Amino acid sequence: MSGKLAAVSPHALLAVLVSAVATYAAILVFTRIVGLRSFSKMSAADFAMTVAVGSLFASTIASPDPKLLLGLYALALLYIGQWGVATLRRLSGRFSDIVDNKPLLLMRGSTLITEHLRLANVTTADVYAKLREANVLRFEQVRAVVFETTGDISVLHTDTRHTTIDAELLSDVVGWRTDERESGMP
Repeated sequence: MSGKLAAVSPHALLAVLVSAVATYAAILVFTRIVGLRSFSKMSAADFAMTVAVGSLFASTIASPDPKLLLGLYALALLYIGQWGVATLRRLSGRFSDIVDNKPLLLMRGSTLITEHLRLANVTTADVYAKLREANVLRFEQVRAVVFETTGDISVLHTDTRHTTIDAELLSDVVGWRTDERESGMP
């Protein structure tokens, strides 16, 4: 192992150092310009952006190809693309519908919605794990379990049996209807 380390030239080590510093600085600058949304997990596009930036960062500093300038150019294009997608999502509901997933109701009250579990490719065990994470002790505490657009699972629960959820919180969730709030549904 030490033979391999010794085989790396000081020039190569310096090149990696310069690439790492320059690429890291570029990521910070681009993030300041485009905004923190660049690393949010609010949509599939945001998640893809995070993965792509990490991949480009690693390949730019750790290998001879792409070269530093090419790597910085690719990063700039990613940020521009992410900014463009975020802007179009904000301006056009139709574009947002194409790009974004809709949240999906997995559990209403204490009832699992098996069809939605299948659509989301989520198991009952996955839901139970999230209920435990949320400190749910009894199914009757659960008001709703939602598979979010990010792939996260949100658990809405309470200690009191007669607490309802404000309809606006679930207005965009597939499987939830606003009239259920008035009818006493959890």
